Amino acid sequence: MKKTTLILAVSLALAACATDEAQKPAPAAKPAPASPASAPAPVPRATQDIQIGQGGAAPKPEPKKPAVINLASTELFEFNKATLTSDAKKTLDSEVVAKLKDFGQIRYINVNGHADRLGSAQYNQRLSEKRADAVRAYLVSKGIDAAQVETFGFGKTAPAKSCPDQKDRKGLIECLAPNRRVVVEIQGAPR
Repeated sequence: MKKTTLILAVSLALAACATDEAQKPAPAAKPAPASPASAPAPVPRATQDIQIGQGGAAPKPEPKKPAVINLASTELFEFNKATLTSDAKKTLDSEVVAKLKDFGQIRYINVNGHADRLGSAQYNQRLSEKRADAVRAYLVSKGIDAAQVETFGFGKTAPAKSCPDQKDRKGLIECLAPNRRVVVEIQGAPR
């Protein structure tokens, strides 16, 4: 809906410019440059208007890559939990909410939850979804539009670390901490 409104506004602005141009007298021709071979040939104004009318707006710049913010769960969640800690809220404020102010328009925010390999695939899937949902709820509580935030749970399918030599359970839990994470991906237009 917003995109349609933006396209309509741009179309109306271009139509207004075209109307203004038609009413203005043509500018006086500028003197020819000293070496005509090195200067590019001027494009007639009528041709430029036709190109804009047929092709829409001027060429768009390359889209900006999404800002990806990787947040370790050791800062966000305790082991086997999906409740944000007080440190987690501070981290989200400084690493996500503060960076959102750099965007003039936000297209989407993806919150991707991950878990380690300990536990069943079904359990870890649910846990990763709950972690992503907890981060989403916190961002919405900070004023982010809920419709712009999508959550995804990846369970234990995308580990960041494997820890194959770890035999001790406590050591394994500590070693696998980078796998228990949330990744926040923000796509939008800068201010």
